[in-house]
This record gives sequence, C-alpha cells and structure tokens, in this order.
Amino acid sequence: MLNQNRLFSRLAKYDRSVNEEKIKFAYKFAKTNHYGQYRETGEDYFTHPLAVSEILLEMKLDSSTIITALLHDVVEDSKVTLDDIDKSFGKEIRKLVDGVTKLSKIELKTGLAQAENFRKLLISSSDDVRVLLVKLADRLHNIRTIDGIRDKNKKQKICKETLEIYAPLAERLGIVSFQNELEDRCFQVINPETRESISRRLELIYSEDSSNIPYIKKELQTILAKNNIESEISGRKKSCYSIWKKMQLKKVGMDDLSDIMAFRIIVNNVNDCYKSLSLLHQNYTAIMGRFKDYISAPKRNRYQSLHTALIGPKKRKIELQIRTEEMNEFALNGIAAHWMHKNRTKYKEGIRYKWVRELLQIIEDSSSPEEFLEYTKLEMYNDQVFCFTPKGNLINLPRGASAIDFAYAVHSEVGNLAVGAKINNKVRQLSSVLKNGDQVEILTSSRGFPDPIWLENCVTGKSKASIRRFIRKREIEEFNQLGISLLKKEFRQQNKKLNVKSLRKAIDEFGLIDVDELLVEIGKGNIITKDIYSILYPSKNKSVSIKKQKFDINNKNKDMKIKGVVPGMSLHYAHCCNPLPGERIVGIVTTGKGITVHAIDCFSLEKFHDVPERWLEISWEREDYISHKGKLSTVLSNEPGSLADVTRIISSIKGNISNIQVIKRDLNFYKFFIDLEVKNISHLNEIIAALRLSPFVESVERERI
Repeated sequence: MLNQNRLFSRLAKYDRSVNEEKIKFAYKFAKTNHYGQYRETGEDYFTHPLAVSEILLEMKLDSSTIITALLHDVVEDSKVTLDDIDKSFGKEIRKLVDGVTKLSKIELKTGLAQAENFRKLLISSSDDVRVLLVKLADRLHNIRTIDGIRDKNKKQKICKETLEIYAPLAERLGIVSFQNELEDRCFQVINPETRESISRRLELIYSEDSSNIPYIKKELQTILAKNNIESEISGRKKSCYSIWKKMQLKKVGMDDLSDIMAFRIIVNNVNDCYKSLSLLHQNYTAIMGRFKDYISAPKRNRYQSLHTALIGPKKRKIELQIRTEEMNEFALNGIAAHWMHKNRTKYKEGIRYKWVRELLQIIEDSSSPEEFLEYTKLEMYNDQVFCFTPKGNLINLPRGASAIDFAYAVHSEVGNLAVGAKINNKVRQLSSVLKNGDQVEILTSSRGFPDPIWLENCVTGKSKASIRRFIRKREIEEFNQLGISLLKKEFRQQNKKLNVKSLRKAIDEFGLIDVDELLVEIGKGNIITKDIYSILYPSKNKSVSIKKQKFDINNKNKDMKIKGVVPGMSLHYAHCCNPLPGERIVGIVTTGKGITVHAIDCFSLEKFHDVPERWLEISWEREDYISHKGKLSTVLSNEPGSLADVTRIISSIKGNISNIQVIKRDLNFYKFFIDLEVKNISHLNEIIAALRLSPFVESVERERI
C-alpha cells in the first residue's frame, strides 16, 4: 500500500508544480476521517481512496485530481463538510469533491433523485472533466474488489449499472483500458458460465497458436523493415466480453470471428501508418469490408488508428491496428493522455478549462446538458429522451415525444384513460414535450378517453395506432347503435318486427362479413334502411336495385386512371384518407362494392391486416386533370383579414374551396377544416407551403380523418 512519501514521490516525477505539504496533509486528512470504517472485504476503508489515487497516478493526472481521489468519500462517509474542504484545500478541491460526491449518489431506478443526479452529473462534468475521471477510477476499484460483497443481488446490480453507465462513459472519453476492464469484470459477475466458456475457448485457440503468434509478428515486422519502416508489433488478446458482444451482434460463433487473433503495429509517424497498410495489403489478402480509416476521420472521442483484417501469414485470419505512439497512448488513456504530452507542467490557463474546451470539441453538437448526458452515459443515443415513472422505471422515447407518448409507452389502457400529467411534480398538459431525465406521472380517470386532437401531439407509432384504434372502435360502436336504431325505426314504420337473424340475407346481398358490419354501414349512411326492408320483403317493393345504384353513385372508374385493376371493376375513393394522384395507394377488394382506393398510410388499413387476400397492388397510371378532394386542418389567428388572406392564397394557386368548418374558436385563434378540390398531392403540398408563409396562419396540416 502506498504511504504518503511514496505517493508524493510518484506524483512529483511528472508534476513538478506539486506541493508536498498539501499532498501529505490530504493523505493524513483522509486517513483520519475514515478511521474506524471498513469495507465489505474487511479492509480499512482508507485502502479504497488510496487505491483510486494510485489508478490516477498511473494515468499521470495532476495533483488536484490525486487530492480529490484521496478525499472523494469523506463528505459522504464522515462529519466533514464541503466548507471544511474549502478551508483546508481551497475552492478548486471543494468543487471537485462536491462533483464526485454527487455522482456517487447515482443508482439505477431511484426515481426523480436519479434524474436530478443525472443533471448534477452533467453540470459538474461540464465544469470539470476530472470529476468524471475520479468517479471512473472509483468505480474501477470497486469492481476490482467486487468479490468482497457477499450479497449476490447487490453485486449484480452494481455490475449492471457499471455496464450501462460507466463502461460507456469510459469509452466516450476514450479510456479504453478502463472500458475493457470494467466490461470484462462485470461480465464475469453477471454471466460467469458464458465468460468461462469463452475464456476456455480463447485459451485453446491461443495455445494452438503459441508458435504462430511469434511467427506472424516476425513476418509482419520483416516486411516493414525491408521498406525502412521501424515498427513495434504486439499481439493483442481480445477480452471475453468484447468477443461475446460481437457474437451477439453478428449472431455467429467464435469460429466465424476474424479478429480473435489481433495485432497492434506502432510506427513513427502518420506517413508510415499508410505506407505500412499499403505494404501489408500488397502482401496479403484483405478481408472485404473490414478496413476503417480513423486517422483521416477520427472517432468523436478523437481516437485515431487504421484498422484492417487480412488473411495473413500461415493463412490465418488476423486483425491489425496501425497507429503512432501518440495515437496509442490516447487510445489507452483517452482525454487523460493530454498530461503525457505537455512538458509535464501545469497549463497556465488552468487544466479544467483546457479539458472542457477539448471535450466540447469532441461533442461539438451538444447544445444542452441533456444532450451531453446522452453522449456520455448513453453512447450517443441523441435521437431519444429517457424519462422515469414515479417508481423509477426507465422509459425511452423518441426526441420530441409528449406525455401522451409516455402514457401509451407505460400501457395502452393508461393512455386511453389519461386526463393529465405531472412532470417533475408539476401538473402539465398531456401535449407537453418531454425532456431528458423528466419524471412523469400520468393522471387517469375511468371516464377518460383519447381525444382525436392527440394525434397532432404524439410521435410514436404505438400511441398513434392506439388512439386511432380507440377512435375507430368508438365510432364503430356509435355507428352500430345508430344503425340498429334506424333499422328499428324503419321496421316500426312498416309495422314489422325486426328479426336480427333474418338480416343474414341482406348481409350476403351486400357482400358484408356480419350483422355488425351491416349496422355500421347503415349508421354511416352507406346503406339505406329501405333497401334492407326491400331485400327482406321484396313483394312490398319490387325495386331492389336501389342498393346497386347507391354503390355505383361514387364510381369514378372512367375518371380514375389506376394500374393493376381489371377493366370494368367498380372503383371508389376511401373517404377516410382521400388519396391523391402522386402518392402511394393500395386497393381493398370488397364483395359487392368493388375496389376501394386508400392511401398507403391510411389508418383504416389496420383492420385489413388479417385478410391479405383482399389487398390489391395498384398505382396511379398518370396524373389526370379531374379534381380530387383534399382536406386541411388549419389554426388561424383571430384578427381581421386572416380568413380573407387564406382564401386569397388558395385561389392564387388554383385551389377551389368546397367547404369550411370551424372546429374551435377563442379570443386569439380559431381552428377549422378546409375541404379543397386539388389536382394531385403536389398541388395540395404547394397550397400548404404557401399557407405556412402567411403571417395569419399559426399551423396548417393535411387532415386524414
């Protein structure tokens, strides 16, 4: 174990600005305040902060980081306060210790506290990256000594948390040595049998290649030396976890992996990197698709190297990494490698600001702490937001998702009954867009139900499909009730008693599936009750052709230029989506009706998923010159001249307004539907684009329902 003299001696070798008195005082301060505390391994607790300091010494970090490592647990585990740290060591150390203390409180699934700590993680790490480095070293030592924990569930939880948060963070900062060790040790705890199996297989492979590896290294070095390239070549043993990840990703066995035998070639400069690559590709067969140039196009964490895979000496598949010594040091130590290249002296401008600028360059697209979290904890999942239920369960959603999406992600029934939301303990609208780390509680009521307007405020497919399914089900129920009421009324007027079983004849006549579908069509007005009565009692009305005439009224087969339809078949536009020339369409075959043309993204198509035999592949033959129905949902500012401006714009682009329906109106805005006659989808889109330029138009979208 390091003593205070040895600690100072090692630090002074690379940091000439170190203050001996301060280092030794920090050593004694930490040891005194941890006195009488023990780890689960039975060791004195002080062995832990000392081990963390030693890990950071190996990375040649500055004296402030080493002092922080010594003190990183004293505030949490003793009576020492941050003010005490400030008085004894100054504001810089206080801030670093405070940052590490906050990170130490992060645990998976701890509800709002976890989300708040994530934000604290971002705030502290954005201010000084050394906080992250101390925390990573802290976690690394805890994982190295994980066997001292007897509770199996606790060990599993710590390792899962490490794989989710800290190993990706080490990778993001480019500290591959930390990443590999964290992953492999946690893999040993979480899945020991699989790791042991891979380890035995690796040992067998390497034992069989014990003579091949030196031979391969020598042959590669000889080729480079003949061309005046100085090189240092080392064999690189792959970790069990990295092999397991590739097996899972590629769904292959170990024998199918080409990079189990891996070699690293260190050369003097960048020119030698490319020259070495060229020579090796000339002498051996390259494996297609395995070359990557991270020198000319570095990874986001500044990692640089050339990667390739070859059928190398003795016809063995090998992976090669070609890089300079400086690139290699950065690959192993990431952002911490900067200390090793700056004359071993402290930066005049202050290390933390230098680091912050360099880290911000690495993640230059980050514009908020939430985005920064995604780059560090979540491996650049910058297209998602991560929110929590009140119990701490993690829900991931697309960026831009609302509380409506969150409700349906929890459960479809929760979404259907939602009436409001609490976001971070404050009541908010269901349409509120969620941010990374929000805690969301959905307020429900047994009388709640989805509002069709929700479709405008949600982004996930699940929420949209669930809302449409509910609306469709509710509409069907309403049409069903209306249909039975209309039938009963018709039969009462005819002095007849309605027998539901007798409707089977009418069902067959119209080519429908069951009584419910018949009642829905009656409720929608597509079938007239007099026609039903005429079918059941033909002697009372000799003309039963009304039905056929009714279904032929909307037949525009002569005008609809559509490919894939047998000539003469009856064609109809679907009123649910109003398909327009220029957009993808599909036909649904219905006995007695012919073919109904739907837009490919029409929500009504969901009910036909189980009957693929009714689907017909069709397309527009050419864009005709007849008018087609388009519908817009528009929100307009409530002021003089606004509606006139809308009608003027539509008229100027040769659109014809057939109907305007006001849906909602208040002091500031009013919403309405506009029915238009347009030529095709391009014509409709042109009108939408022009309307959006109007100063009176708040929003305008194509309406499907």
